[in-house]
Amino acid sequence: MRQDIEQLVALLSRKLGCLEALTMTTNGFLLSEKATALKKAGLTGITVSLHSLKPARFRDIAGGGDFVRVAAGIEAAKRAGFRPVKVNAVIIRGCNEDEVVDLASLARSGDITMRFIEYMPFDGQRLWGIDRVVTGNEILEKIRTRYELSMISREEGSTAKVYRFEDGVGEIGIITSITEPFCSDCDRIRLSADGKIVPCLFDTTGFDLRSLLRTGASDEELFEFIRKAALGKAAGVETLLKKFGKLEHVRPMHTIGG
Repeated sequence: MRQDIEQLVALLSRKLGCLEALTMTTNGFLLSEKATALKKAGLTGITVSLHSLKPARFRDIAGGGDFVRVAAGIEAAKRAGFRPVKVNAVIIRGCNEDEVVDLASLARSGDITMRFIEYMPFDGQRLWGIDRVVTGNEILEKIRTRYELSMISREEGSTAKVYRFEDGVGEIGIITSITEPFCSDCDRIRLSADGKIVPCLFDTTGFDLRSLLRTGASDEELFEFIRKAALGKAAGVETLLKKFGKLEHVRPMHTIGG
């Protein structure tokens, strides 16, 4: 959507030199053309969304996506020197749960980390329902029908539980946002495209940073605003499930950059 994305990456890399990592999640559609330029600009990591290995199904899930172009983008990212390339797949009951083992096989070489994500209430078509969630445990059970996995200790603040193949070098990540939320040590906040700070994906509120920026607020005022926004982080999905016992559709993920 942003044709000069590599220029933005270079600007961020140069201006924010203290960053430990500068990474991007993408649908991969233009990645075959941009991978080398992004690496040279200072991008340190890349994640590609790939919810199916079947071109027709992929097209249906992505609303017209081109599987061949995305697959070529993943290969281009590897050639450009991104190691490992992370690949995300949201697993949905009645849709793509039959591909879990095949998707896991992508990680066997070690140059791709395959991450499986439980279906969350952020789809644009509002099809989400708790009955369509394939749990992290189910995903692991499917993979273990072919491969032996050992869990690597989960890092504090990490979204994923990471597993390695016992007979190889590859890794698998499982993100259990619904069945085993990690709210207690979540340290993430987001800045949406319309300038709102979103401290929690499951919270419908936002903190309007854009208006402050456009009215010439000082660095001190911006710092204090961001600090209060971070401290205003909602309790999260774990509390919502305990309180209400169910979840409704929250928002389309694309509205906050996912």
